[in-house]
Order: sequence, then structure tokens, then C-alpha cells
Amino acid sequence: MTRVSPRWRQAVVWLHAVSSIAWMSQAFGLMTLTLVALQGDGNTRAAAMNMARHLDTALLAPMANAAAFTGLVLAGATAWGYFRYWWVLVKFGLTLVQLYAGIFLLSPALENAAVTANPTWQQAAGAGLMAGGLAVQAWISVAKPWSRTPWSPTAKPATAPTWVFVAAIVAPALDTTVGLVLGYPLPALSLVMLIVLLSGRRQRLAVA
Repeated sequence: MTRVSPRWRQAVVWLHAVSSIAWMSQAFGLMTLTLVALQGDGNTRAAAMNMARHLDTALLAPMANAAAFTGLVLAGATAWGYFRYWWVLVKFGLTLVQLYAGIFLLSPALENAAVTANPTWQQAAGAGLMAGGLAVQAWISVAKPWSRTPWSPTAKPATAPTWVFVAAIVAPALDTTVGLVLGYPLPALSLVMLIVLLSGRRQRLAVA
């Protein structure tokens, strides 16, 4: 049996917690900036929405990618799995909804509002809902409510080897650095890592 270093697994848990809290805090920041813009004059609106756009691109998006990636790694690389427990499955679903709502709805709306200096209450509400959803996920992570799902696999997969947890720290760090240089989020290494992880998980389930 491959010995797994608990320190690297703990490091991934730490990164997941930090990036998730950062994602939530920055979503509250977007909501606050949008509310400031809605209540201000033309110059205030333009300045606040430009700040919101930069916050979204430079900080929120990389933290959202890191939080989602590390959460998926922790589920896929350990015995928790993606579909064995309701609390993990609910977090998985909420993460995907919030991630893609941010990519396809909130970010384009913020970009348009920054260009036109015309924010809307819907944008503030969207950012607030994102932050609230992340707060709910934080509670779920602590409480771990509900039982196993009815389709929980009987086989308990082994924990992935240490290199998976090392890569789970390195990949988002490199992706964030490259994204800052390019000026837009690019979670390329994280996506490659997830593909490798899912392939390895199927093999561990087959052996279990």
C-alpha cells in the first residue's frame, strides 16, 4: 500500500479553506462595489465598476478556480468520493453552479457595467447570492450533515498517492501566476490534473 503523507493532504485542505474564504470575501466585495456604484454619481459608478471588474478578474476568478479545484481533488483523491455522501454531492453541485454562473453570467455583466458605467441591482444580488452560497458550503464542510447517498459505491477507494496532493498545491499556484501575467484566468494545469486524477480514481475503485 502506498504511504500518503498527511502533511500534503492537510496542505490541500488548508488551500481549499483559504481560497474558498477568499472567493466568498471577494464576492461580498463585488456586491459592495456594485452597491456603491448604484448609489453614486457618474464618476463614482465608473470608478467602482472598474474596481469590481479588476477584483473579479485578478483575484476572485483565480481563488474560485483554486477553491473548486482543491475541493474536487480532496473528494476524488480520498475515500470521500463525489457521490458517496450527500454533503459532498451538494457541495459539488453548488460549486459547479456558482463557478459557471460567475463565468457566464456575473463576469460578462461586470465587464459590460465597467464599460458603460451602468450597474444593475441584479449584479449586486448575484454577487450576494454567490457569497451566501459559499457561506452555506462552509457550514456544510464543518457540519457534514446527512447520510450516504443511496447509490454510494460499496467499494472504498484508497487514498491517492502523495504526488497527487503535491500537484494539487503546485497546479493552482502556477495557473494563478500565469493568469496574472496574461491578464485573464487560465486554469490549464488544474484541468489536466483533474483528468489524471479521475483516471487514477477509476483504477483505485477497480482494485478496491
